[in-house]
Formats: sequence, structure tokens, C-alpha cells
Amino acid sequence: QVQLVESGGGLVQAGGSLRLSCAASGRTFRNYYMGWFRQAPGKERDFIATITWSGGTTYYADSVKGRFTISRDNAKNTVYLQMNSLRPEDTADYSCAATGFYRSTRKNDYDYWGQGTQVTVSS
Repeated sequence: QVQLVESGGGLVQAGGSLRLSCAASGRTFRNYYMGWFRQAPGKERDFIATITWSGGTTYYADSVKGRFTISRDNAKNTVYLQMNSLRPEDTADYSCAATGFYRSTRKNDYDYWGQGTQVTVSS
């Protein structure tokens, strides 16, 4: 079992940066691939990025490629999402999640979810 808690969201101007953190509890954290998703009001939850258990392989949605970076620190049981060059369309509730599937972009493949953290980008 893995419990996830996100932090680091907030209000930022367009062009700015934020770093989200996702702290995991449970001794099996390092066995899971981790992902970040986001959901804007009235829209579906969308895949953003995923990372392998070792951190050696990452995969991004085209909408964030080159601007966002996912990373993890297994010693700290934490996964991060560095978000640069933020745009108003990045405004959403951001959630981290854990899965046993390699490089999955499908939310139904993820077994554990955090409660989410709100990111608002003003123009």
C-alpha cells in the first residue's frame, strides 16, 4: 500500500515556475512507477509525465515536453514535478499516482492517488 501527499501548488504568473512534490509512505514506494496527472475544471484528468522506479526513464505528454521535468528521490520517498515556462492553460489540479505498469499514460492503470494540489497560472 502506498499513500501519496502532494504539495507545492499555488498561484504563479505566466512564464513562472513551480516545483510540486509528492511524498509517499509505505516501504514499497521504490517498486512503483510514478506519474503526474492534472485536471482542469470541467475537463478529463490528463496524463503529464511518468518515471520508472530507478528514475532512469521518463516520458511526457507533448503539451508539457521541454517545460516540465519529473524526478524522484527513493531515499526520501518523494517524486517531483518541476514546471517551468508556465502558461494559463496549465491551470489545473495536479495529482501524483503510483502504478505497476511501465510508462503508462492511462489513469486507470494507476492504483494509488494523492489528493491533489492546485496550480493557477495568471496571464
